[in-house]
Amino acid sequence: MIQTSNKSLTLDEFLQLPETKPSKEYINGQIIQKPMPQGKHSRIQGKLVSTIETLATQSSLAIALPELRCSFGERSIVPDVVVLKWERIPRDEDGDIANICLTYPDWTIEILSPNQNPIKVTGNILYCLNHGTCLGWLIDPETKSILVFLPQQQPLFLENSEDNLPVPEFLAELKLTVGDVFNWLKL
Repeated sequence: MIQTSNKSLTLDEFLQLPETKPSKEYINGQIIQKPMPQGKHSRIQGKLVSTIETLATQSSLAIALPELRCSFGERSIVPDVVVLKWERIPRDEDGDIANICLTYPDWTIEILSPNQNPIKVTGNILYCLNHGTCLGWLIDPETKSILVFLPQQQPLFLENSEDNLPVPEFLAELKLTVGDVFNWLKL
């Protein structure tokens, strides 16, 4: 992540700014530029969204979205994958999914990009957990490892291909291993 501004803004002022590609996040009054996703990041992100969506939406359990801006507390962040329980999906007056998400994700997933600061990404996951998120994953394609964050617990470091990945209780039928995630990189 690259800091792009030293000028402190309020969250409301930040949310009035136009969206950018790659996305910018609002953390502690500062605007932070996310790095542009690369191949491994994009592949894992796409496969995670489609895998979670296949199970979650057919039973109206949840929705998985890539790069959804979530603004809550004093931050506006853009996790790589956001999973929201069905009843918590923001909806507009027509019942369609809303364009603006003013809540925390139920499950947040981050995928490290080369040169991305893992401490800042971990900070966003911890922030989510402190505001109601039930699970966070930090996936590192370079080391083929995954840090799993649960509220009020020490993180789990998973690197063996047969390690089962914890999933939220509302998606207990989802079965993934570390090997499943990193095998998506093989073409």
